[in-house]
Amino acid sequence: MAVGALTVPAVAAVPLAPGDNGTVKIHSSDPRTTVGNPRDEPKVCGFYIDATGFDRNQSITWSIETQPLVQGGATSSGALVLPQGSGHTADQSLPNGQYKLTWTIIGGNGAGKHKVFKVDCDDTPPTTPPGGPGGPHGGPPAGGGGLARDAAMGPVAGAAAVGVAAVVGAVWLRLRRRPHGAA
Repeated sequence: MAVGALTVPAVAAVPLAPGDNGTVKIHSSDPRTTVGNPRDEPKVCGFYIDATGFDRNQSITWSIETQPLVQGGATSSGALVLPQGSGHTADQSLPNGQYKLTWTIIGGNGAGKHKVFKVDCDDTPPTTPPGGPGGPHGGPPAGGGGLARDAAMGPVAGAAAVGVAAVVGAVWLRLRRRPHGAA
């Protein structure tokens, strides 16, 4: 046991061999997410690819395809040289849709890694100007208040509520007519 205890620290001190470590993140370019931020943004409009945690002087290739794959769909590809183990692409843009990013370490052992993300550039202009009806300085538009239509009772629930109210009312009146509460 003493020999085993002495060899464990020696094994732990062996440096890891270069390999397929590192990760690639999708970051928003508007508003801009800082390079090296550990969070992934699966829904973006404009974006860039941020590679971190790779070995020094590694390079990766990357490609983006529509998901599911569409014949003639939007694609993009490139390579990143990572002298310090990290780097990022220039800003990218693609049409709205779902995409799959695949990256491979040049000279690496794996077949590549991937992640799916969505490009969603909402170009719909606002329906009312800021500060207009219902805005930050105005009240609700005329007719506001009450329940939203999808939260209102349906016809079956309304009929059931009326029926329950009628039964409760009838029982209450019947018990009230009896002077001593006898059944």
